[in-house]
Amino acid sequence: MYTPDHFSIKNTDEAYRIIEAHPLGILVTSTDEGLDANHLPFELDAERGVLSAHVARANPVWKKCGEGIDALVIFRGEESYISPNWYPSKHELHRQVPTWNYQVVHVHGRLVVQDQEKFVRGVVARLTRTHEATEPKPWKMGDSSTEYIDEMLKAIVGIEIQIARLEGKAKLSQNREARDRLSAAEKLISKGSTELGKAMLKGA
Repeated sequence: MYTPDHFSIKNTDEAYRIIEAHPLGILVTSTDEGLDANHLPFELDAERGVLSAHVARANPVWKKCGEGIDALVIFRGEESYISPNWYPSKHELHRQVPTWNYQVVHVHGRLVVQDQEKFVRGVVARLTRTHEATEPKPWKMGDSSTEYIDEMLKAIVGIEIQIARLEGKAKLSQNREARDRLSAAEKLISKGSTELGKAMLKGA
């Protein structure tokens, strides 16, 4: 990924924060037919440096792994169009153009299959617990019959990616004058893009 130094996310914790806040990743693998992309919710184990997920047993991606294959997972954070009209300097010099600000993390690693019931049950339970946490009455696997859950678990396969390398990019108008960056940030916040706007205010 092309990443000018002033846009680079060098802090691993910040890259992990984006992954956890936006867990729907794009898993990219190379096959004999070309590149393949799958959209999957991932669980991050920051201590172990591992991503875990599950795919439908009918999905051929896991069958092509063999002993393991190289993989890329893309996590998109906040993003938004930036109008040059939001820059004070535009109205003075008329030398600004539109752009797009965004946060993204690329995870490179080795993808291996974990086709064990215990692994899959654990991934599903943890993902459910995390994403049901804000519900008034969180759903849990025990809400369904054991037979039904067992049947559902047999229809999916676990995958795991050991993180070998992280690339993070936060394009937040760091290359603009401070007044232009702050003005654009405040405009984003007023339009509801609060997280991206606050990141721009920090100059992160």
